[in-house]
Amino acid sequence: MSAAHATTDLCDAHGDAVRVIALPWRDLGGRMAFSGTVSTVRAFEDNSRVREAVAEPGHGRVLLVAGGGSLRRAMLGDLLAAKAVENGWEGIVIDGVIRDSGVIAGLALGVKALGVCPRKTEKLGDGRRDVVVEIGGVAIAPGQWLCADADGVVVMDRQPGAALQP
Repeated sequence: MSAAHATTDLCDAHGDAVRVIALPWRDLGGRMAFSGTVSTVRAFEDNSRVREAVAEPGHGRVLLVAGGGSLRRAMLGDLLAAKAVENGWEGIVIDGVIRDSGVIAGLALGVKALGVCPRKTEKLGDGRRDVVVEIGGVAIAPGQWLCADADGVVVMDRQPGAALQP
């Protein structure tokens, strides 16, 4: 990520066009700074849809998981994180927790979450993909742009400098 895309610089340069997802994020991946177009998952204590998403080509996108802030079951573990790296995902932001944090810290993947928990999720096929989600009072839609670094997580309608789509 270039310095032009630091979250602090984005906030200074773009004001209210930048929405800050103000939660107590922890940096848990091997990359602290990452950005990309958003793909979303909304699911509570079931990572079936996360598994589906990371199994597909990421094309440099960021997976944003609205996990309801649950600290009881990990929405991401080492196998899914490794699959995300293999398939070209830039990062994963989870309103919830992960497990296998030692392994994930060594992967070339940005991961931000609220914390860690050793318990895995149930695999019931619950949840929805690529829907508008709300995290920390901020509505985020698939296709918007997310930037994350040591100072936080921000979302904009599109990447600064990106051309408008017809």
